[in-house]
Amino acid sequence: MSRLLVSVCDVEEARIALECDADIIDLKNPAAGALGALPPETLREIVNVVAGRKPVSATIGDLPMIPEQLAAAARVTAETGVDIVKIGFFGHAGHETCIAALQALATDGIRLVAVLFADQRPDLKSATRFAHAGFYGVMLDTAAKNGQGLRHYLSDAALGAFVAESQTHGLLAGLAGSLTIADLDALLPLQADYLGFRGALCANASRTARLERARLLRLQNALRVRAEISEVVTD
Repeated sequence: MSRLLVSVCDVEEARIALECDADIIDLKNPAAGALGALPPETLREIVNVVAGRKPVSATIGDLPMIPEQLAAAARVTAETGVDIVKIGFFGHAGHETCIAALQALATDGIRLVAVLFADQRPDLKSATRFAHAGFYGVMLDTAAKNGQGLRHYLSDAALGAFVAESQTHGLLAGLAGSLTIADLDALLPLQADYLGFRGALCANASRTARLERARLLRLQNALRVRAEISEVVTD
């Protein structure tokens, strides 16, 4: 069963995610873009609140494909104590030099996750490059937050192939991008390591609104029901 990644933007939301037993607590600023970054002091504060009870990931911001800039931002983010640093690979130009620049951080033990964007026609077979550079994982998301979800841009078959290719190379594979409860029946059989949610858990289904406990509990219940059904079927 895929684990649940919940994106939060402050301590209060992180506490809700903890209390609702999210598997991964993801730190980002939704008002600052697809992978908007929170200030380092906010990251440290949330890391201290989580206190190792769950893995914590954090984004470095919607940055251009400039190797030195990405590497510097990733290192600063890692130094806040988060477990995973997520880096957006926007567009198509400059990816190779950026991967090379980030390899040193992976060698130092920093867990890096490359984020590709389904609405930018990414190379879905790029797992080899990230694996060779020592990345911890890869994920698919959407860059444009316009109400169109991940499955609007890529077929379920393409998503499944991405997950399988990534896992074959030893990478953690994640799927996100305006996902809703209605997507679960199609996405869970793909066996991604985690599914990422934000907008569906917020007031008015707006990713820049506040995360709501009731919506998160509803999602957790939907996941639990599907897990129980899966166990009955496999038995």
